[in-house]
Amino acid sequence: MSETLTINDLIARYDALLLDAYGVLVTLDGPLPGAKALIDRLNRLGKPYWLVSNTAARLPEHAAARYRGFGLDLQADRILTAGMLLDRHFRTYGLAGRACLVLGPEDSRVYVERAGGRPVSPGEDFELVVIADQAGYPLLETLDWLISALLAKIENGVQVPLILPNPDLIYPTHQGYGLTAGSLAVLLETVLARRFPGYTDLCFVPLGKPQPGLFEMAAQLAGSRKLVMLGDRLETDILGAARFGIDSVLVMRGVSRGETVVSTLGVQPTYRIESLTELLKNA
Repeated sequence: MSETLTINDLIARYDALLLDAYGVLVTLDGPLPGAKALIDRLNRLGKPYWLVSNTAARLPEHAAARYRGFGLDLQADRILTAGMLLDRHFRTYGLAGRACLVLGPEDSRVYVERAGGRPVSPGEDFELVVIADQAGYPLLETLDWLISALLAKIENGVQVPLILPNPDLIYPTHQGYGLTAGSLAVLLETVLARRFPGYTDLCFVPLGKPQPGLFEMAAQLAGSRKLVMLGDRLETDILGAARFGIDSVLVMRGVSRGETVVSTLGVQPTYRIESLTELLKNA
């Protein structure tokens, strides 16, 4: 659309707003311009909104405390994370009680415990793998041990479910970008595909955006599918919204930067804005 989009337009047109975190509201170092004004405005108006994040590294209550430290008045019940989707996945596939290798910080282990899994640490035997985050463990040493253990299990005919709450490949930092859980999964999948060509089940199951789980949770809480997703990634936020059948706003100052966005995914956002400050201008 060519019109100048404002926050008033979104509030009037949609029953609830869905907000991505990194690249839209915050970076690792603090809030992005316009984030505090946006959250304050939505809170003041009582407009329903949820932060929908692919993270499985922080529980909602800990994420909320961190955002409040950034000056954003976000409560835990406004935060939906990919880690929360583990519960449904474990129930659907009967994984409760199984030894689960969890790569991530302590909150990642708590997500698995809440889903009914039994978290184990690198070096211990495991029945399934959850790559929740790139932090919280010695990366290279852990991946070396994990690929060795996986190859041995597969060679012995043991099936190991591979689960990826956060399929993001990169995230924005103050220096540019950093690798995240999705990149680690791609690395391991590449090794497995080379070692076992023709095997079709040696892939991680993604749970977060662009999969429908987080959108379904938000729609249930909102009691409506008249939602709009504000995100900075074509391959997760915008694609996920399109697949779910809702509108989207691409924030161009995040991961999908540039004056012109050409999507190789066959999807385009409903709207584009340079930043949240543009959205709040003249509102």
